[in-house]
Amino acid sequence: MFASRRHFLRLAGAALPAAALAACGDAPALPKLPPLTYASLGRFTFEAERIEVVQEYQPPLAPPNVEHLFQQRPTDVLRQWANDRLAVTGRGQHYVRFVIVDARVTETELPRSTGVRATFTNEQAQRYDGRIEAAIEVRQIRGNFRDGFATAAATRSRSVAENITLNDRERVWYEMIEQMMQDVNSELDRQVRANMQRFMQM
Repeated sequence: MFASRRHFLRLAGAALPAAALAACGDAPALPKLPPLTYASLGRFTFEAERIEVVQEYQPPLAPPNVEHLFQQRPTDVLRQWANDRLAVTGRGQHYVRFVIVDARVTETELPRSTGVRATFTNEQAQRYDGRIEAAIEVRQIRGNFRDGFATAAATRSRSVAENITLNDRERVWYEMIEQMMQDVNSELDRQVRANMQRFMQM
């Protein structure tokens, strides 16, 4: 069954003796994972007036979706990519539009053994399925016609054991986003270099 971060924190707290809780006050802190940034990869500078970031995907904030529980939400990481990798000259007859098409991660409960066997096994309990999709458009300021386009999508699935810690679950989520963004970055990079050079600053 879907469990929120708050739920896991309650479980972690319940497992501690009352004396320990009294001593530390709060549940263990979540791991601070390094921010996902892309400035080191360089920028694409377009001969364009401005950049618009459009978020078509709207997280439902409810089961089975869990991406809103992440330390670094997929939508935020996509915005960071656009901030780090896209630039404009501030002039020209075009503008650049970065579209967040999809940024979801869902949780599915997996079937598990019951009875005596369940007592002695540590089975896979949940599966996380993620999908990220983004597009770069170069559009005319007058008329709004699309003159250039690049798009990329990536998916990942990971399952976790029933005894996974909150910290390890956070790391699984982080790695899923990191790997999907690597795929999206590689494909957008390839398409921009191959098909959008005529819109770039020379």
